[in-house]
Amino acid sequence: RWQQGNNQERMMEMGDLAAQEERDGVRMSWNVWPASRLEATRIVVPIGCLYTPLKAIAHPPPLAYDPIRCNGCGALLNPYCQVDYRTKLWTCPFCLGRNHFPPHYAENISETNLPAELIPQFTTVEYELQQRGAVSAPVFVFVLDTCLPDSELDELKDSVQQTLNLLPEHALVGLVTFGAHVMVHELGFTECHKTIAFRGTKDYSVQRVQELLNIGPATGGGPRGPPGAAPTAQPQLQQNGAIGRFLLPVSECSFGLESMLDDLQRDPWPTPADQRPLRCTGAALSVAIGLLETAVPRQGARVMLMVGGPATCGPGLVVEKSRTEEDMRSHTDIQKGAAPRLKAAQKFYQELAARAAASSHVVDVFACSLDQVGLYEMRSIVDQTGGLVAMAESFTQSVFKESLRRVFKRHPDDAPGSNAGAMTMGFAATIECVTSRDVKIAGAIGPCSSLRRKSPHVAETEIGQGGTNAWSMGGVDPDTTLAVYLEISKNAAQKDQPSSTKRRYVQFITQYQHASGRFRLRSTTLCGAWAPDGAEATPALARSFDQEAAAVVMARIAVHRTESEEVSDILRWVDRSLIRLCAKFADYRKDEPQTFRLPHEFALYPQFVFHLRRSQFLQLFNSSPDEAAYYRMILVRENTLNSIVMIQPTLISYSFQAPPSTVLLDASSVRSDCILLLDTFFYVIVFHGETIAAWRDQGYQDHEEHAAFRNLLTQPLADANAIMEHRFPLPRYIVADQHKSEARFLLSKLNPSVTHNSTDIHAGQAIPTDDVSLKVFMEHLIKLAVES
Repeated sequence: RWQQGNNQERMMEMGDLAAQEERDGVRMSWNVWPASRLEATRIVVPIGCLYTPLKAIAHPPPLAYDPIRCNGCGALLNPYCQVDYRTKLWTCPFCLGRNHFPPHYAENISETNLPAELIPQFTTVEYELQQRGAVSAPVFVFVLDTCLPDSELDELKDSVQQTLNLLPEHALVGLVTFGAHVMVHELGFTECHKTIAFRGTKDYSVQRVQELLNIGPATGGGPRGPPGAAPTAQPQLQQNGAIGRFLLPVSECSFGLESMLDDLQRDPWPTPADQRPLRCTGAALSVAIGLLETAVPRQGARVMLMVGGPATCGPGLVVEKSRTEEDMRSHTDIQKGAAPRLKAAQKFYQELAARAAASSHVVDVFACSLDQVGLYEMRSIVDQTGGLVAMAESFTQSVFKESLRRVFKRHPDDAPGSNAGAMTMGFAATIECVTSRDVKIAGAIGPCSSLRRKSPHVAETEIGQGGTNAWSMGGVDPDTTLAVYLEISKNAAQKDQPSSTKRRYVQFITQYQHASGRFRLRSTTLCGAWAPDGAEATPALARSFDQEAAAVVMARIAVHRTESEEVSDILRWVDRSLIRLCAKFADYRKDEPQTFRLPHEFALYPQFVFHLRRSQFLQLFNSSPDEAAYYRMILVRENTLNSIVMIQPTLISYSFQAPPSTVLLDASSVRSDCILLLDTFFYVIVFHGETIAAWRDQGYQDHEEHAAFRNLLTQPLADANAIMEHRFPLPRYIVADQHKSEARFLLSKLNPSVTHNSTDIHAGQAIPTDDVSLKVFMEHLIKLAVES
């Protein structure tokens, strides 16, 4: 009964939520809000908004003029503003201040002639800013690890060479390699291959990088935009010497750079068999960021680190070079405080992250190794700059190669305006949240760093990056999603105003550098209702609950808390929150579990929590610190749909008895005569039942009379390819057979309703585990929820 609910009503509800997400790129945990702070504490799940700033929307092309801001609160003109067409004034819904239209608006505006930002259905609009001139093309600095086996290094070089063909011809590129030392390659020196070497054991400040590379900081010379804007680049870049020497357009250096890569050799520093290679990852990142800080401050640039092992020397050191004296730190070492290098490495990368974020530069990490590379320590430099991360076992795997290619995905050539053929990524993004007087901002969790901008609407309570109403996001793409947490102010309830007329407003203002070099601003304005007073409040809140968004909002909080709390404490908090939520909104009689009923809006939420508790985000068994950090970094940046797939994977069954259909993520769904397709976001698994695998091994699919069986085998493969086609990072593809070793990837995700202790041997695949099943979980939940 907990998994069924009213399907028709649920489909209508999901249709409304999907329409809002399609229109504005927004999902909210509660779409009707409690009218008081006290009532907000009783709904358990915080008011969270999952916002995707660059989501493709079916609106007109970007508006070729600058937006109008309210003189009082800074909010942008939007469809919820009240307009007086006679006096040419507009009233801001956020602060209720009255503003004059500028002359070019006042002359033409009327009830039948509205600018796009006032048209009711255009709650999200995008502007191409005119006062901020275009900057130079985006910059990409490749930072390559040379402490690799020859076969790995050859594959890495080949992948980077192919990447050059995906970049715009005007994009600037640079090359830094590292082993025991850091080598900055001077692409502009054509007589021979020239590099400047840095000691791998030292941390280099930006001033020291300037001195050793003989380049100066970018200084005046070009026209500037408004205060805080990035300067127009080209006149300045010609003066400081970095452009033309270490950073060149692809059109000018592609042949020379490919030649350098062809000649690139494994790091010559000798490595005894009982030692790890000397690898100065931290110093290489420090030099690359220093180069960009000098050459292109406050402009779009990416440092793309490709590393094949842990840092063993210099700043950011995570393990000693001797394999016999020190092992890589584990979860147990971290919990017991037996990882002596952890704090120093984390501090170093946090300082680098602050430098990169202040200059609007992005750091991506591609970690390809059977061993850990120190991703756990490097997490801050990726999260705070909006970087991408991909992890594979080898540079030869398609997981790395295809993921790297997808970083440079482009808009279709027939896309409107300057989007045509441009890369989908954005640079130097910042996001600001403006709220009406009765709403305060608690914080944000996602790929961002605080801009420490104070506002009257900032809450005292902090969730994630709090204490501000603006954040730097650095790199953004159409899937980058930020979770913003809101709370109700003390004076939210206005007793003199009927609940039916109360409205609250939230506006997200995102500025970013488009791949074309122009600056854009996207404004999304949300308006919603308050819950009515009295007995009608709880049903109204329940009807507005978005259980998928709520699960993601809570999962992000849980993952954020893993940075400072024990996982066992977080699991207890998750359990208590679920019990309180069910006790609040379920229909039951005290101390009578058999009377317990959840509204259909909440029917799936306990399942999401059950699978979240068992997921790799909160369970550390059989994972390294690097793997745990990797999974968590992906979760806090992906959109709602992808996040739900990570929390509760989707399972599709293929058989002769029925067309392909989604089935329960349960051991009972495993049958010998069917094929299962499991999508966990990180893995895509095609699982053949015992009978199907036997028929396949006997070659029945090769016989013409068994064409139906051949189609049954190929359909899940085609569907798996469709799932993997656009996803970043590329999922690992696994083909498994029942009772074979690869089957563990699927069985570990299933609800263990059938175990080695079960008496019904025909109920499905028995899973040897002591974990509780969803049924037992629900029985305990109901018992605790109905207790008086």
